[in-house]
Amino acid sequence: MTNTLRHAKITPHLSAARGHATHGGWLDTYHSFSFAGWHNPDFTQFGALRVLNEDRVKGNSGFPTHPHNNYEIFSYVLSGELTHTDSTQQKKTTGDETPESDLFCRIRRGDMQFTTAGTGVTHSEYNYGREPVHFLQIWATPWKRGLAPRYDRGHWADDDKRAGFVSLLSPLKGGPDATLAQEKAAEPMIPGTMAIHADFVMAAGIIAPGGRFEWVVGAKVGEAAKRKVYVHLPMTKGGKAKIRLDGREDVLGEGDGAFVEGVNAGDKLVVESVGDAEAEVIVLDTA
Repeated sequence: MTNTLRHAKITPHLSAARGHATHGGWLDTYHSFSFAGWHNPDFTQFGALRVLNEDRVKGNSGFPTHPHNNYEIFSYVLSGELTHTDSTQQKKTTGDETPESDLFCRIRRGDMQFTTAGTGVTHSEYNYGREPVHFLQIWATPWKRGLAPRYDRGHWADDDKRAGFVSLLSPLKGGPDATLAQEKAAEPMIPGTMAIHADFVMAAGIIAPGGRFEWVVGAKVGEAAKRKVYVHLPMTKGGKAKIRLDGREDVLGEGDGAFVEGVNAGDKLVVESVGDAEAEVIVLDTA
């Protein structure tokens, strides 16, 4: 395959270059960008993308209640189950819950939860199951501070992600100047996604060995013609999943990512699965 984005700069961000920490035996976490006690001046922010942590939390453990403000925070579950509570909602029990509270609290494979921390929220994320939960926690910097806190969640089927990239997040209609009515409606620019307060799109795809998906940069959102894309391959297949971007020589393994810079809205980024197992690929597209 020949590359089609000759004007783009693609720089691998290898898993070994990530920050790594374990906490009390209950958390095994990797940081693609500077986070908590790990700081690398080369990896601080990429467009609106500020944090990309790949976490595994053992059963009957998790993050106790803690505060956040002025970030857009979202958790994408790869396996296991995560229970969420926060100050934007009435606190729920952790036992057998009603269907309504179950929709709020518990997220599983294919689910993602989203929080606008805005002026301030407190939240907890806990694994009440017996098996570990494996998830990505991602933060984006919003286009303005002092937003009203908001919570949302969604589910996207694996079968859809095996057919092509599925967009999960896209900018709120109205942008930085959204009216109160638009904020309340929380309508995203791309139907079927959740609305985020940033020129930022998140997508996921599951690519079979030998297959290739195409990501259209910008995904028809935002006004910025110049964009950048971060691609991440989570650690889900015991090292058997591998990808190649734009037909280039570098092969990315599980835990690796890549910075794609110098691309324009409408450019097509091809992602090939070149390993022995299907690759679950995360695309983070930002101005």
